[in-house]
Amino acid sequence: MTDTDKVFAGSIPDIYDEYLVPLIFETYAADLAQRVASGDPGAVLETAAGSGVVTRALSPLLNADARYVVTDLNPPMLDRAARMQTDGRAIEWQPADALALPFPDASFDVVCCQFGVMFFPDRIAGFAEARRLLKPGGRFIFNAWDRIEDNVFADIVTMAAAEVFPDDPPRFLARTPHGYNDVAQIEADLRAAGFDTIAVETISRTSDAPTARHPAIAYCEGTPLRNEIEARDAARLAEVTTRAAEAIAARFGQGPVAAKIQGHVATAVA
Repeated sequence: MTDTDKVFAGSIPDIYDEYLVPLIFETYAADLAQRVASGDPGAVLETAAGSGVVTRALSPLLNADARYVVTDLNPPMLDRAARMQTDGRAIEWQPADALALPFPDASFDVVCCQFGVMFFPDRIAGFAEARRLLKPGGRFIFNAWDRIEDNVFADIVTMAAAEVFPDDPPRFLARTPHGYNDVAQIEADLRAAGFDTIAVETISRTSDAPTARHPAIAYCEGTPLRNEIEARDAARLAEVTTRAAEAIAARFGQGPVAAKIQGHVATAVA
């Protein structure tokens, strides 16, 4: 992972939420929210919350008196999440590093994290921090994307970017969001962090978009892939986006388009 892989700033949070969230995150957010709410938790911590797709799905499912704390490393993403939250629940919004969280031991019944652990510079330390915050019997629930080859739009966009920059292809999507895909490694890291009861489930879904250009914009302009493209040649961002849209259209038509996405859901009990 590079330093720019964690930078969600400028227009990225808004494009991310408008384009990428409905494309790939909403279906997994609904699933994660159901899993978190299933045990009637009295206190929930969400880490790496991004623009708040899980927060919007989970908040209405929690008891009215449940404490819900939502954190993210990037204040612009957390600001977007807070602006988009409209259900009236009292949520504690707090910028925080998932590897050094500012809460006492055994504070929460559930710690959850949707597609954020791939960005942890030290995953075992991040998992151990989640375990520290859990009450006895509490659950750490998170998901991580499977291989990029099992996430078709992301794979096509990555190949399109490589065609524009063949000597130095931008590899953000393969390296970071899809770079932590080995179930055996996930389980081993959780055990190293102190968890004994672990279950990992692989879930396939379909990613739907109204046009071929929609996923191209989502990935090229709404993720840190944009940082990589602009670092090579900022004037070529539109070219990469157009090349990706054309590649998606060549395979699926101009729109609507649909393709496979796949991720893992891990549950570890303290």
